Amino acid sequence: MKPKILLVFLMRFEEATRTLHGIVQHERSHRQWSTFLDDEARTERDPGFLRGEKWQGVISRHTTPALVKNCAQLGIPLVDLNDTPLFPGVPKIRPNNTAVGHLGAEHFLERGFRHFAFCGFANEGWSRERRDGFLEALRLAGHGCDVLEVDYPGVITPEWNAEQTTLIANWLTGLPKPVAILACVDVRAFQVITAAQHANLLVPEEIALLGVNDDVMRCELSYPSLSSIALNSHQSGYHAAELLDRMLRGEKPGDMDVRIDPLGVVARLSTDILAVGDKNVAAALSYIREHACEGVSVDEVVTHAAASRSQLEKKFRRFIGRSPQAEIRRVQLARIKELLSETDLPLKSIAGMTGFEHIEYLSVVFKRMTGESPGQFRKHTRANQP
Repeated sequence: MKPKILLVFLMRFEEATRTLHGIVQHERSHRQWSTFLDDEARTERDPGFLRGEKWQGVISRHTTPALVKNCAQLGIPLVDLNDTPLFPGVPKIRPNNTAVGHLGAEHFLERGFRHFAFCGFANEGWSRERRDGFLEALRLAGHGCDVLEVDYPGVITPEWNAEQTTLIANWLTGLPKPVAILACVDVRAFQVITAAQHANLLVPEEIALLGVNDDVMRCELSYPSLSSIALNSHQSGYHAAELLDRMLRGEKPGDMDVRIDPLGVVARLSTDILAVGDKNVAAALSYIREHACEGVSVDEVVTHAAASRSQLEKKFRRFIGRSPQAEIRRVQLARIKELLSETDLPLKSIAGMTGFEHIEYLSVVFKRMTGESPGQFRKHTRANQP
């Protein structure tokens, strides 16, 4: 008979889907289970929900002391995926938050930043671990870091959001620019973006910002789109299923605390910048980022940057190592690649969306910069997608 397994996840979190995919992958390649998905995490609030069925095992992303107690009383093996302190006798699988902090620091250091900051939650252990990893990596590279932390209230209300906007805006105003900021989680990063806009600060030209969790839809909906560190939720799910399967066979792992390294940084517009202290160049980069795909000319960029063309050309070469025209093409190319790999739009539509009047010219530019045609790029990118 198939073991009856309860999965406790809140599906409004994108990472839940990725974690469940990992559980499914293990289950399909090993012993099959009869699973029930508690997609509203009712089990953490209603003890009767757990006692209403004869479960052989539980994997929970929302583990509470009550759930731990009830599983122990009923003799049900439990694997905890919640990023909180260990429950005695309950094996835990969670992100390697120190590695998350290190990864954030490396991402910014590669872009030449010299000023850094962290924005987090003082009362959350996972946030403090990410902070400590970030500070450690910066310290090893010879840099300090400003820190702003508040207690997370558990529920985000409009009133609390408004308070945070004012607090963070005042903090951002006093930081040296350009500054690279790691936020403890994407939700906190969105608050930083709102505060930056409130303080009339440019993201990423003055404030480069990186979140954590890579909640894809929210990151893409943000403006500018939010760069974020992707956690390996799929691997967490696979390991959880593997561990529970061993427990069902009689193994007693005890206070196991497995840390899963992050996948990497998913770079979007909020960190799509090199550290530039020149206001003319920063203004030009901001204008290019917003208008490159509208077919903007270098003369328009020069006008917006309030500098002569020769001055701007020299400053671009000095600070970012390429010309304004090359930067326009770089931004266009990134958008073309995105549309080729993520949509089925015909090349004519992509040309119109990226500032090219003629398909033929787009194809010539694309091949010159990448070594392959748009069609070849789309074909091999699709072939490598999971």
